[in-house]
Amino acid sequence: MSAKPAPAGPRPLPPVADAVDRVLADIDARLDWLLALTPLGIDALWARFEASGYRDLPPLRYASPPAGLERMRARLLALPVARIESPLLEAVLAGKQLEVERMLELVRLRGSDGFMAASVELFGGVEAGLLALARDILDQVAPGEPLEADTGVDAVVAAVEDEVSWYRAQAPDFALEVVVDADTGSLMMVSHGRLYLDARLRLPHARLQPLVQHELGTHVLTRYNGLRQPLRQMAVGLAGYEPQQEGLAVLAEYFAGYLPGERLRVLAARVVAAGMALAGERIPAIFGRLHEEHGFSTTDAFDIAVRARRGGGLTKDAVYLRGLQDLLAHLRGGGAFAPLFAGKFALAQLPVIGRLAAAGWVVPPALLPRYACADGFPQALERCRGLAACELHHPRPAPHSLQEPPT
Repeated sequence: MSAKPAPAGPRPLPPVADAVDRVLADIDARLDWLLALTPLGIDALWARFEASGYRDLPPLRYASPPAGLERMRARLLALPVARIESPLLEAVLAGKQLEVERMLELVRLRGSDGFMAASVELFGGVEAGLLALARDILDQVAPGEPLEADTGVDAVVAAVEDEVSWYRAQAPDFALEVVVDADTGSLMMVSHGRLYLDARLRLPHARLQPLVQHELGTHVLTRYNGLRQPLRQMAVGLAGYEPQQEGLAVLAEYFAGYLPGERLRVLAARVVAAGMALAGERIPAIFGRLHEEHGFSTTDAFDIAVRARRGGGLTKDAVYLRGLQDLLAHLRGGGAFAPLFAGKFALAQLPVIGRLAAAGWVVPPALLPRYACADGFPQALERCRGLAACELHHPRPAPHSLQEPPT
């Protein structure tokens, strides 16, 4: 029997699948789990920790969790997943239903003994091979030349606005809400399509475009492309999408012209810190290992340690290096690059994405990142296909961090 031809264009989801997809997206939008796990008052925590001689600090504090967690859970579990018309769509949406349930559990267990187990179920632990790679990076990769943090939040906002204008010239509906806040818990962070910037943010100018490409050229762009898919979960993220997202985001920094050795070392340190948190180590011990043994500054070591202990031990930070390692393996094997921007999904789901595309439920990305339209990008991508994770860094900034696309 011959295979059915692929649909000519996007195909609407069947009714039950569409209803389940819509509710899953709505629950995800209401459950801002990352903000719920972001500690408050980081500056005061640091001051207390520093005054104690790096030995002690008070418990981490958080904002109130999103209201109605139990109602969200009841609504989630009542979804008629078993009645979805397509077995393919049923498998995809059932996987997402399970992931959202785990997210709800993560927030509910914040600060409790059960939090770490919930984190491992959602993001995985720290496997031996990943920890070995992290240690190799910390042993072999030099930090790179220090650069002055001469760029503040106003310049970052201006660069973001320029980036949005570039995308809007191709797609008039492209938009981004920017929130400048003094207590974000992170210098730059995208959550549910908003870009959060720390009001006191300062960074070297050479890192401006790489970080803009990390946030906009990956997280914002894949969400934009995902919103144009028949399947809404391509914007929200299919189950297990995080490693690929973060791997693409780190790779964007490399393509934008400056991924310093120190940045790669930070990703490795996050793996080490996550492993220590899983072993029950607290912030002072994690801080001491990173600062005294691996040479991180006191502020960087503190930031990494706090991130690893968020909520009671959050293993999400291990996915950056894992995702980068897996993405480089994909590219070394000749894997395609542009289709990875169709939305948010895991590398392992590429065969599923292919089947969804054949059925008309996934279409090619509407936009590609700005750096992928720059002169020399095809050559840079080919070079990247031959690099191992330990080699993916620059000793110094490139003369031009991001070139304009050819006309």
